[in-house]
Amino acid sequence: MKTYIAFLRGINVSGKHKIPMAELRELCGSLKLRDVKTYIQSGNVVFKSELENATELEVVISKAILKSFGFEVPVIVKTSSQLRDILNNNPFESEDEIIRKQVYFVLLNDVPKVEELTKFKAEMYKNEEFLISENCIYLKCKVGYGKAKLNNNFIERKLKVLATTRNYRTMHKLLDLSN
Repeated sequence: MKTYIAFLRGINVSGKHKIPMAELRELCGSLKLRDVKTYIQSGNVVFKSELENATELEVVISKAILKSFGFEVPVIVKTSSQLRDILNNNPFESEDEIIRKQVYFVLLNDVPKVEELTKFKAEMYKNEEFLISENCIYLKCKVGYGKAKLNNNFIERKLKVLATTRNYRTMHKLLDLSN
């Protein structure tokens, strides 16, 4: 069995798309996912599965949420080794607590097309830096993510791919939970 992390996009934000974590764990268990753990209310699920296809897991979880809760939730699934690689390749890694609170990971469900990537790489915003990898945009927001121009919605619109964003602390905690 492989260990996976599911990142649900846009749940429990501003009172919309509410999914209690206990119900989410129960739902995932009913899908034959094992050792299900959730972390904070923003939709992070660590689990084990015999399925070897992350895309298939994304569809299964998303459809189950629609059936159980009545709304669509985009889901991005990564293996624990993919998550480890993303964290190991972070160009903004630092022991400095201030820096770590400025670092975000925008997880992509697909590799963006070359045309969109080329245009996006030309974007520049004061107090924001980014580096694009195949499945993640590493983002450093010097004045905080809440004020960032390069937010999740902007990135999805520009790159025409599904994305979800997590902070440094959440990503490291999820890796710990997946080990």
